[in-house]
Amino acid sequence: MTGTTEALSRSAAVDNAARSVTRPFYVYAVLANSLFQRGVFVLFLQQRGFSAGQVALLQTLLYLVSGLAELPTGVIADRIGRRASIVIGQMLIAGCLLGQGTFSNYWVFLSLFIGQGVGMACVSGSDTALLYDLLVRRGATAGYVKIKSRFTMLGTVTSGAAIVLGGQLQQISWGVVYVGSAACLVLAVVVLMSRVPEIRGADAVDEQDGAEEGHGDATAWRAMLRVATPALVTLVVVSGLMHATLTPYIIFTQKTLSDQGAGTALVSVVISAGFFTGGLTPLLSDRTNRRIGYRVIVPVSLLTLAAALGLSGLGLVWVTIAAFLTLVGIPEITAVIMDNVFNEAVPSRHRASLLSMIAFVESALIGIGYLVLGTLMDGLGSSEGMATYAAVPLLACLLWLPVLFRGARVTTEIEKPAAPKAS
Repeated sequence: MTGTTEALSRSAAVDNAARSVTRPFYVYAVLANSLFQRGVFVLFLQQRGFSAGQVALLQTLLYLVSGLAELPTGVIADRIGRRASIVIGQMLIAGCLLGQGTFSNYWVFLSLFIGQGVGMACVSGSDTALLYDLLVRRGATAGYVKIKSRFTMLGTVTSGAAIVLGGQLQQISWGVVYVGSAACLVLAVVVLMSRVPEIRGADAVDEQDGAEEGHGDATAWRAMLRVATPALVTLVVVSGLMHATLTPYIIFTQKTLSDQGAGTALVSVVISAGFFTGGLTPLLSDRTNRRIGYRVIVPVSLLTLAAALGLSGLGLVWVTIAAFLTLVGIPEITAVIMDNVFNEAVPSRHRASLLSMIAFVESALIGIGYLVLGTLMDGLGSSEGMATYAAVPLLACLLWLPVLFRGARVTTEIEKPAAPKAS
């Protein structure tokens, strides 16, 4: 009885510690994702007179710059602090959004998208590293998949609501849309600065006692070489290809629906509903991870994306809408599960740097994906371009097959988190 009582007390203490960490992060997720332009910015760029190819080039530049900046910003985040890196990034993004709402020259937009890409790189990796290491410090990482799924859900549902509101705000002016987005990012920074403690790489501790002493890598590069199993490298590439399919698919669905005859209001509602779907489905991540595991859910998500792209190629607006709303949420489940695998695989001291290296690969592939899909849609038409792009997730699925059937290990033994003691 005493042992049971002690176990329950420990569990309650861990839950309370986790809540103290997650509450400000949940508020931050809502504010940081209140980006009113997200669902209609392609239409905004088209109204500025930019072609699909020019829009694709902007998005490609955004993600390529973000990818190239991932490595230095990750190292900086480990040195000066993860929270500081997030603050710098969000303020830079806010400034670039204000610029986009003000100017109309394409070359100015190229510069603003470069700045926004650097800001995205400052945030990417740092937010996950800060959250995970704060949970490590409180001994509460066992619930990370559930916490991250809620974090993702709040962010994505907020994005959906912001898209609907953005469509309404646009009736006032595009300037209101972009100023509102920048203001929410500033408020997100205020929440971080006031409620979330700073953590640097040197401050972080690994879950497994003595891991750092036994393998005290002096640099992130040495740490990367130690944890880079063939299965982990494959997972990074496959994850990048999945995001290189999902992100351009969501954005260019706006143009596909418009070309298939949908009005601006309907496009806004559909994209918003897609964000709501993508926000709610990650709540299933914890259960999916326990019952199925990442090895199986990865190819399922890739085949789902291929099916969605193929159905969009039929040229029927309601089929495109149905495929988008039905299938877009499944890869979001996989993204949360893969994020947990990545965090388990890397040491805390260099977590922001290593996660930034992973994000670099993903950003580079997303940027290339935008360019390829935009070129296909310009050359073949929106529907046919979407259908042709289905080859990308099918390629990723083929790359994953050896990991699926051979059962190769993703995490190294020394870095795999210790299992919780039985009570």
